[in-house]
Amino acid sequence: MKVYFLGTGTSQGIPVIGSDDPVCHSADPRDTRLRVSVWIHADEFSLVIDCGPDFRQQMLASRCRRIDALLFTHEHADHTAGIDDIRPFNFRQGNLPIFAHRRVLDNLKRRFDYVFETENRYPGAPSVKAVEVQNNRPFSVAGQEIIPIDVMHGNLQVFGYRIGDFAYLTDVKTIARPEIEKLRNLKVLVVNALREEPHDTHFNLAEALDFIETIKPERAYLTHISHRMGFHADVEKRLPAHVFLAYDNLEITI
Repeated sequence: MKVYFLGTGTSQGIPVIGSDDPVCHSADPRDTRLRVSVWIHADEFSLVIDCGPDFRQQMLASRCRRIDALLFTHEHADHTAGIDDIRPFNFRQGNLPIFAHRRVLDNLKRRFDYVFETENRYPGAPSVKAVEVQNNRPFSVAGQEIIPIDVMHGNLQVFGYRIGDFAYLTDVKTIARPEIEKLRNLKVLVVNALREEPHDTHFNLAEALDFIETIKPERAYLTHISHRMGFHADVEKRLPAHVFLAYDNLEITI
């Protein structure tokens, strides 16, 4: 199984529009970050988690040609605003299964009503098959079991996902003990780390490292990174040996 980091930035991406922060003017390509998303694939399946406003660019860069399902963590725009760009997959594959919490599906139906329209439907509109994700109810895509992980993004419920020995958690601030137990014996954990300073709704770097120490994966990768974290090259030097700062277009094998 391979994991391709489509985007590793926070909601504004890096560089931030109009910013004079030195990180936003870095010559290191690892400091340029699209909105957060990941592509998980093997010969038997191809999954994308979240579909933000950079989705088209990410699909072109990764050369992803097939998606068996699109999994949503939550409804914020940096995770959902690219849904219109699933159309090339529709034209080749038909309806694209999307998996999300009922609240998120309802939000998408309000914001992108034309996608879900059944009468007088525009023929070129994206087409989806909506599937509700419920906590403690694993589901299967292309024969691959997926375990939802229930976490909190401040006061907002968010789903992370475990697929085999890999787990992906973004926009996490708190997680209950029963959900932590679902994350034991991982080879790779991906988790958000927004910046060094505390934040109301995201792990900062210290909180992410403490969480990794609790879970004890073989390897961990940090994502959903703000320009306020600092330069990639500087931050990575300070991380434990088994923890890495993810960057756009990084691909790892599990």
